[in-house]
Amino acid sequence: MTEVKRTKDIPLLPLRGLLVYPTMVLHIDVGRERSVAALEHAMLEDNLIFLVTQKEMSIENPTPDDLYTVGTVAYVKQMLKLPNGTIRVLVEGLNRAKVVDYRDGEEFAVVEIENFEDSKTVDAETEALMRTLLTYFEKYSKASSKVTTETYDTVADIEEPGRFADMVASYLPLKITGKQEILKIIDVKERLEILIQRLHDEQEVLNLEKKISSKVKRAMEKAQKEFYLREQMKAIQTELGDREGKTGEVSELKKKIQESGMPEATLKVAYKELDRYEKLPAAAAESGVIRSYIDWLVALPWKEKTEDRHDIKMAEKVLNRDHEGLDKVKERILEYLSVRQLKQSLRGPILCLAGPPGVGKTSLAKSIAEALNRKFVRISLGGVRDESEIRGHRRTYVGAMPGRIIQGMKKAGTVNPVFLLDEIDKMSNDFRGDPSAAMLEVLDPEQNNSFSDHYIEETYDLSNVLFVATANDLSTIPGPLLDRMEIITIAGYTEQEKHEISKKHLLPKQLKEHGLSKAQLQIRDDAIIDLIRYYTREAGVRGLERQIATLCRKAAMQIVAGDKKRVVMAAKNLEDILGKHRFHYGQAETENQIGVATGLAYTTVGGDTLQIEVSLTPGKGKLQLTGKLGDVMKESAQTALSYVRSKSEDLNIDPEFFDKHDIHIHVPEGAVPKDGPSAGITMVTAITSAITKRPIRREVGMTGEVTLRGRVLPIGGLKEKTLGAHRAGLTTIILPKDNERDIDDIPDSVREQLSFKIVSNADEVLEIALDGGEI
Repeated sequence: MTEVKRTKDIPLLPLRGLLVYPTMVLHIDVGRERSVAALEHAMLEDNLIFLVTQKEMSIENPTPDDLYTVGTVAYVKQMLKLPNGTIRVLVEGLNRAKVVDYRDGEEFAVVEIENFEDSKTVDAETEALMRTLLTYFEKYSKASSKVTTETYDTVADIEEPGRFADMVASYLPLKITGKQEILKIIDVKERLEILIQRLHDEQEVLNLEKKISSKVKRAMEKAQKEFYLREQMKAIQTELGDREGKTGEVSELKKKIQESGMPEATLKVAYKELDRYEKLPAAAAESGVIRSYIDWLVALPWKEKTEDRHDIKMAEKVLNRDHEGLDKVKERILEYLSVRQLKQSLRGPILCLAGPPGVGKTSLAKSIAEALNRKFVRISLGGVRDESEIRGHRRTYVGAMPGRIIQGMKKAGTVNPVFLLDEIDKMSNDFRGDPSAAMLEVLDPEQNNSFSDHYIEETYDLSNVLFVATANDLSTIPGPLLDRMEIITIAGYTEQEKHEISKKHLLPKQLKEHGLSKAQLQIRDDAIIDLIRYYTREAGVRGLERQIATLCRKAAMQIVAGDKKRVVMAAKNLEDILGKHRFHYGQAETENQIGVATGLAYTTVGGDTLQIEVSLTPGKGKLQLTGKLGDVMKESAQTALSYVRSKSEDLNIDPEFFDKHDIHIHVPEGAVPKDGPSAGITMVTAITSAITKRPIRREVGMTGEVTLRGRVLPIGGLKEKTLGAHRAGLTTIILPKDNERDIDDIPDSVREQLSFKIVSNADEVLEIALDGGEI
């Protein structure tokens, strides 16, 4: 049973960050004036003082609310003044006490307290609690370095339960709040139970600390081992010739990998390869292979992106500045920009600019990049026949490199460039694979977000790239590849467009390249028109640019020789400089011809006219075809002849005529291969003219396939063929009825100068084309 006694007017000494249990003997340094006054008063009286702990250490002059209510009555055994003014006292804790009344004096505080004396009676329950606590304290003393064997022996010899509990509590690593919780427990048994629980918890913590310490020690040993091995490796590398080792190089590569922005999966591969590279000696062959691979990984753009220019007016201005005409292409680009402005995430379209050489397909792609404010990169696919050119070589091969797509992305430096695939129609295949099949993944918006290169191996996102392909002949592109692209046809330029291109683009460019100024050379408009009409006949402007370059060279020579300071080129002196006219502008024929019909053809260099000649000789009805015709044109000739024979009666042809005459059909320029399903009605007209002796109108050009019944079938490339006819000077074009819708694609300036005759049957063709018929 705990005894309670009341004591009046005992000096109060507040403690900061410190708590004293009964039976404890320790030194306390006292510096506050009120605390010193309380000590001096205690020394003058009975050496007793009440020690109580502050709740907050920072408070200089605590009030009753800042102090705990339960403290320890202590006996001041010794007091010593130190040189710095602080008093060091030796105190011994006597018993617990609780503040009943608090009086704040002028020099120090005085309290009235209730004293609690611990019961010294030890019953069976108390004995059991003491033994259990001693067992836990023994385990704790063995696990903790803070409790020595002598301390444990001292505690084990204590027989009084209250003193025993307080002594154990004084050695526990508890915070002030925890110690205060134990101090305020008056009942000895309850105090023993709490201490057992605290020691049990502390034992768990010590076990965890031990495990953590063991793990840290193992990690430290591993780190030390690795450090030692690395130092050894450096020494070996130095002996092998790598004087500086790879430390600096590896650190630099690691930094580049961290800053590259690679996806998580690729990042793991890069670090793994870097680790392999670090462990290999510099002389090892594989070391260079791994280094090249890491260099490619960090050089590729993974997150660098340019901001698209969404200013439609500005983009339109750029496109119009660089190119005349090409309205359809410009409209498609502006549509793309408009959609991007409304919806930020739009996969890059796959555009294919198809048309003859020299019409500006490549330069148009550059203008698209400038209009979008994107980087521009070009690769030429002409002559590519190895799949590895596209997908790259596997790293197992000597000299392996990524494919052209990955190389182009490295060159671009951003994930969203305008990527020009030049001459995609000129890829071929052999035993090394089919590169056009490899292009299927590149040009498929549904797949190219995870493009796989054999060298890089990790997937690469191409979905932000705007691919622009160019082609001269779509017929040579495999169907699956063609299906993945949006075809935009560039047929060629009209005479008026060529004139504007010469003045705005070609002439200023050539003047600059030849070191001439506008004041030194002037090419008049009539000279440019003559260049277009009589010295070039093409869909594009490449030949025209060469002729302008010739004029610049001639002018430069005259200026350097001192003959002239300013040269003016006019139409009248072109023959003296460039020679006689190479082409004839005006009617394709100077007069109507019998057995000679003008067809319209589509070639890789644009539209052109095609003369089909028919000659009759006595014979046995043999059909002879010359001019290096393809199978399709040969069948068209046979079909045309069969149709004319079926119409013998309507055309007043003697039925026996075909048995007594051989028919020879020839297409001039016999060295040039010719084929295509659009010469049927031209052959019908030429054969009929030759047999009936009726001339064919010289200003008429025609295109369309014919059936045995005389039905005229539609053809392709009407715009290109019409431009070719216009360049040749034809004024009347016969075309199938199903192609009537394509007339709208023809430029207005050309359409206004031509007369289109829509036919659905060969009889209508003959009425229009043969002289004496209706037109």
